[in-house]
Amino acid sequence: MEDTDTANTMKMKLFSEEEVRDIYGLIWGCGGGGSDGDDYIEVSCGCTSHRYGDAAGRLRVFSSGFLEISCECFPGCKEDKLTPAAFEQHSGRETSRKWKNNIWVIVDGYKMPLYKTALLKYYNQASKSGNGSSRSRNVKVHRDEFVRCRECNKERRFRLRNREECRSYHDALADLNWKCSDMPHDEVNCDDDEERASRRIYRGCSQSSTCKGCTSCVCFGCEICRFSDCSCQTCSDFTRNTEA
Repeated sequence: MEDTDTANTMKMKLFSEEEVRDIYGLIWGCGGGGSDGDDYIEVSCGCTSHRYGDAAGRLRVFSSGFLEISCECFPGCKEDKLTPAAFEQHSGRETSRKWKNNIWVIVDGYKMPLYKTALLKYYNQASKSGNGSSRSRNVKVHRDEFVRCRECNKERRFRLRNREECRSYHDALADLNWKCSDMPHDEVNCDDDEERASRRIYRGCSQSSTCKGCTSCVCFGCEICRFSDCSCQTCSDFTRNTEA
């Protein structure tokens, strides 16, 4: 009975029954994720590329206005806690930067763009009040980076979504003998094709899909991409300045 009462309280706080009726995969949740403890709902979502088809995911909508998507484009995909813009880009959508139109949820069996649902009401309110921009400044964003193989001279992409991935890129960049087979998360060898130049310009910036480097996607040092157990000058300076 207590669990039912808690769920009903959350529903009244977040969305009415009318607002989320018939949305596929709806789950009510509380706390966790990148929300700093906010209540949230989670629904199935997706984004369609004319070339690659549908990329499925799970969208969490927090009461603070924060949105995050865990990608399920294939079993074992490691893309987690993506912004809607990053998920849109990851899906291979040809016309990016219109994620409110391009990302959809399933309502009563039909694909419905996010902007036609009530799921963005907290996001829109946060944007108007400035809470959304304040949150984005507090979250460190790292765009994708590349390391060149010493043997085949091809560039390989490193996605920097969490501390583990940042450490992999950091160590690869410092290794003068790094090669494709050292890639930590993907099975890559020198015989595999390099990404097309037209694809390499997409670096995972949440502000612009073809960003060449801005304060939103280029981090100059944070607890995610600097390591106290590393003796390189960059990490040593960061650790020393943090402790000062």
